[in-house]
Amino acid sequence: MTAHLRAPAWIGLGMALLLGACASTPRATGSLYAQFGETAGLSALVDSLLERFADDPRIAPKFANTNIPRFRRLFVEHLCVILDGPCTYTGDDMREVHTGLDISEAQFNAVVEHLIDAMQAQDIPQTAQNRLIARLAPMRKDIIYH
Repeated sequence: MTAHLRAPAWIGLGMALLLGACASTPRATGSLYAQFGETAGLSALVDSLLERFADDPRIAPKFANTNIPRFRRLFVEHLCVILDGPCTYTGDDMREVHTGLDISEAQFNAVVEHLIDAMQAQDIPQTAQNRLIARLAPMRKDIIYH
């Protein structure tokens, strides 16, 4: 009889801890687009990336002749589409955009590092980060050495 009375209390405590952990995870539910904070979150993410790129001597030279406001707008659109948001990407395909830039593997990896750091700084859930990286990974072949 005593064991029977303890089981519901133990289960209740476990459920309370589980629910508390879920409630403290920022943006852990909803669509992938929502987990990134929708358009406002994507804009903040891209702004953070642009600051990081400008401060990185490995990457900054690649943006010397770039129209940054246009790049920013298109990058937000691109991420929005990749994250299943309600956007339309109006830019060119990745291969065309990167042709002639001769982006090295080291530069590509630096961009990925900055993306991960920026997502972590925005408290984007790890699973959402991984899903974005997985969706971006196939584009690598269209970006490096073209």
